Amino acid sequence: MLEKAISYSIDVGSSVKVVQVTDPHLFADQDAQLLGVNTAQSLQAVLSTISKDHFSADFMLASGDISQDYSAASYHHFVKALLPLGLACHYLPGNHDDPKIMQLNMQGTHIFGQKRILAGNWQIIMLDSTVHGKPGGFISETELELIREAAENEAERHILLVMHHNPIKVNCAWLDQHWMSNGHEFLAQVAQLTQVKGLLWGHVHQQIDKEYPGLDGPIQLMATPSTCIQFKPQSSYFALDAVQPGYRLLELNADGRILTHVYRIPGDNFSPDKSANGY
Repeated sequence: MLEKAISYSIDVGSSVKVVQVTDPHLFADQDAQLLGVNTAQSLQAVLSTISKDHFSADFMLASGDISQDYSAASYHHFVKALLPLGLACHYLPGNHDDPKIMQLNMQGTHIFGQKRILAGNWQIIMLDSTVHGKPGGFISETELELIREAAENEAERHILLVMHHNPIKVNCAWLDQHWMSNGHEFLAQVAQLTQVKGLLWGHVHQQIDKEYPGLDGPIQLMATPSTCIQFKPQSSYFALDAVQPGYRLLELNADGRILTHVYRIPGDNFSPDKSANGY
């Protein structure tokens, strides 16, 4: 039986504006750095840019790796940082999160961990792609069944699937070891559902915009930069990119089209340690 969805009073026929942030990698110590970047400060810079440029979004999606140290305080910091935006935030776990600690500490009137969101002509499904103790991901049969039931239950709504891990390889040999191991099968199955219009994830700390053939036209595949460090695209070995942290804005149109763009914070205030060979 499907759990009750979170619903937004957005008129059918109107577009839904969603902002996505991902992979903040926060610490209990707000002065802590990840490979030369203060993750609390870089998150704040991203949120400030969202507040300035895209405050009119209907809600936010946070696609995992909220914490770097599994601490309760790291989740508290995230929740507190979002308050000035006044946006509801829907979250899911990444491989650096402890789901139990996350659920206990991602609390607030603006924070939601439910699996389904209904808004306008859209249903957004928040998936758990994590595997305990492993950096890579996997979509379980339970999650697949959720998608099928949700599609049947809201047959007239378009679907955006959100997860942490990448269901396609990104041509970074070191990073592709930690992709969604059943990504090919997952894509083949969800492509059979005509309502599925897009897949959205984090994990890879870089922008990706591709398409996958679906029964009702191309399905958009989207990865979003981290709010802290960035991984260099097309690199066979671990390498950091000098581009700045960012976020993604999506406009989910009533007709099923997804208009989307990745934005990065201005300036060059966050420079990673390029000599790092892992993390």
